[in-house]
Amino acid sequence: MSKKKKLRSSEWFNSDNKKMNFVHRSWLRNQGYPDDYFEGKPVIGICNTWSDLTPCNGHLRQFAEVVKRGILEAGGFPMEFPVMSLGETIMKPTTMLFRNLASMDTEESIRANPLDGIVLLTGCDKTTPSTLMGACSVDLPTIVVPGGPMLSGRFRGEQIGSGSMNWMVKEKQNNEAFTDADFREAEVCLARSIGHCNTMGTASTMATMVEALGLTLPGFSSIPAADARKKMFAQLSGRRIVEMVKEDLTLSKILTREAFENAIVTNSGVGGSTNLIIHLTAIAGRIGVDLRLEDFDIYGSKIPLLVNLKPSGKYLMEDFYYAGGLPVVLKNLMPLLHKEVITVNGATMAENYKDAVCYEEDVIRTLESPLKKEAGIAVLKGNLCENGSVIKPSAASLHLMRHTGKAVVFETMEDYHERIDDPHLEIDENSVIVLKGVGPKGYPGMPEVGNVDLPAKLIKKGVRDMVRISDGRMSGTAGGTVILHVSPESSVGGTLALVENGDMISLDVEKRSLELLVSEEELHKRKQSWKAPEPRADRGYVKLYIDHVEQADKGADLNFLVGGSGSKVERDSH
Repeated sequence: MSKKKKLRSSEWFNSDNKKMNFVHRSWLRNQGYPDDYFEGKPVIGICNTWSDLTPCNGHLRQFAEVVKRGILEAGGFPMEFPVMSLGETIMKPTTMLFRNLASMDTEESIRANPLDGIVLLTGCDKTTPSTLMGACSVDLPTIVVPGGPMLSGRFRGEQIGSGSMNWMVKEKQNNEAFTDADFREAEVCLARSIGHCNTMGTASTMATMVEALGLTLPGFSSIPAADARKKMFAQLSGRRIVEMVKEDLTLSKILTREAFENAIVTNSGVGGSTNLIIHLTAIAGRIGVDLRLEDFDIYGSKIPLLVNLKPSGKYLMEDFYYAGGLPVVLKNLMPLLHKEVITVNGATMAENYKDAVCYEEDVIRTLESPLKKEAGIAVLKGNLCENGSVIKPSAASLHLMRHTGKAVVFETMEDYHERIDDPHLEIDENSVIVLKGVGPKGYPGMPEVGNVDLPAKLIKKGVRDMVRISDGRMSGTAGGTVILHVSPESSVGGTLALVENGDMISLDVEKRSLELLVSEEELHKRKQSWKAPEPRADRGYVKLYIDHVEQADKGADLNFLVGGSGSKVERDSH
């Protein structure tokens, strides 16, 4: 940091306004801070998403203390503050409804307070993108401390993944006669340590994303939450953020267009969640990078799958770490990455990962010997999704990647639950399940319901997958031939709203096509008689969300939050 550049916090503690300096310092004195804390020490905000209601982040209270040690060692002044936490496994109707609210909480907490640098403590799915979105809109030096995955689950001699087991409950009830006692036993075996899901679900995908963007110390994202090295990296992150403030290494200097392209390529290489699309697009919008839905196909759809993890493979995150973790993947992908982009430790991507070593080649493959030649995410277009939709080929069934079938339509999630297991429902394995009303505005919040369970009668026949289409999302822990994020959504009058039972739908992933085989004349007729559903809220934040949320292809941010306001606060409080 140049001698001419003043710390942002000095506007609170050492400005020309002696009265306000006195007010700001004196009230903090009740915590026992000595004089030198207010005399040029960088003030580092530790943004903590800990909550008892967010089990994946339940250990972050301890991690905050470890980060504080590092900040103090480097000569900083640590100030921990809470923001809204988003517990994927607990909150209703969906944490996605509140991602933008949590980002507002983060943004305004940072801007309104005397902070020079930020440490984001993250873990569960939406806690990573929400806090990063908020931090981007302020654009201070920022480093991410990811909470880490759980240790591998073990159940009756079998290794099981938290999250992925969720999607097997109905199958085990119908085909293996699982009892309540069986499921109770599995619950504890599944989630046996602190941390988030131990598959390459959305939480692990988001942690991978922030490292691929250059926002964590190298190697940090792969370490399990219960491993002592996680705390060591947290302490080192505390030290590093103080140096970043001195170097004025802000988010906008790291989050370049090239960094976002690196994240897309990396997500494909690890078989990451489709949720990356909606979060990375929103983050890019906050920092001023023009990232489009098509970019995820252009840069990511032809990338080899290098990581053999559930739900696209057989191993879990703990195995991934022991095999060498994300550093090995990034080293192997380096010919496809922008090597010279800068990261939070001040070094380039190439410098950070050149010495990574793989210890288990069945877990982490090379470009020459991948798990699959092409992974990533395919972006589909057609009259059923004019603004796009997405599918994750690595988690889909090969025989369904080109398919034409009759639509079986469910107008709402409640309609689906009421009828899906009706033995008289006209549906077979060639049908296409169409679920409406689960988009950003319609649900509201775009829940992870796109991978709906198959009918019980088909599961009993041994059917394991069908084509499913919706304007909702899918958990990163799930799989199947599932078309998601259909835009425009049904609740705003997209073509999805016009699909009727028995309509033929054609999917061709290779051609990136999704078509409703109904004439333009018939669709126009249906459109004329279509009526928009009543909004699900008429007050509060949910109404604000419905009125202002953008469509999935734009990241489902609130339209007035795109971009940023910077860190300057013009007016004082007294």
